[in-house]
Amino acid sequence: MIRKLLPLFCCALLIFSLSGCGGTEKTLSGHIQVVGSTSMEPLCSLVSESYMEKEQGISVSNEYVGSTAGIEALLAGNADIGTSSRNLTQQEKNQGIVENIVAKDGIDIIINRNVTGVTALTSEQIRSLFTGEITNWKDLGGPDMPVIVIGQEAGSGTRAPFEEMLKLEGICRYSNELSGSGPVLARVAETNGAVGYCSMALADNSVTHIIVDGIAPTKENIQNGSYPLSKAMVMATKGAIANQSPEVQSFFDFIYSAEGQALIQKVNLIPMPKN
Repeated sequence: MIRKLLPLFCCALLIFSLSGCGGTEKTLSGHIQVVGSTSMEPLCSLVSESYMEKEQGISVSNEYVGSTAGIEALLAGNADIGTSSRNLTQQEKNQGIVENIVAKDGIDIIINRNVTGVTALTSEQIRSLFTGEITNWKDLGGPDMPVIVIGQEAGSGTRAPFEEMLKLEGICRYSNELSGSGPVLARVAETNGAVGYCSMALADNSVTHIIVDGIAPTKENIQNGSYPLSKAMVMATKGAIANQSPEVQSFFDFIYSAEGQALIQKVNLIPMPKN
């Protein structure tokens, strides 16, 4: 009798063990608030949607208010992740903010398509345009047309590295200062004689893309370091990733996975390895 019952007992024990193992699996649930860079909207939107499909218990909200505002929201406790299309300042780092660089982007110098005959500029010529030293396109081989300089507002993650790399801090003479790369792109496209700058990830064929110092603004040239105007795309956290909530850690795991890296490339950015 015992011999007959033994197989049944072992089978029941195995089923109980397996069901117990399944019960220990933890399903993540909660909310992740991401606030910051307007230039990072295509990346954040795509990554968030793909992540939520994978982790259906977690919702991710994105707010695009500018890089500096994103870091301020993180410091104030109003965001889990602050996105910035510029490197963090030392002051921000001193307050415990960690710079997690997830990708690199190029800063595209763009001009209105009616400015014919101008396809390449040197860094010095770009400086002269943005300081007002050159005020007519004919001085650069273009048509007899006044130069209209379009920039981004202070606090923009694209304006800061653009002005820093070209040594233009405090001396640009903007006709208009707009809220981000998207508005600048649209304004340059519709304004005769306009010149501006925007994230390469957002740029399209509505404008002319300028070759800078003989180097075209391409992903390959950003990756190999030859293009002179590139910037970091940062997903900052208050403290190290390892000290964040399980949900935020899972989000970063997804970004640095093969699937996440492919999504970064899909929006014309260069993925960067985990710090």
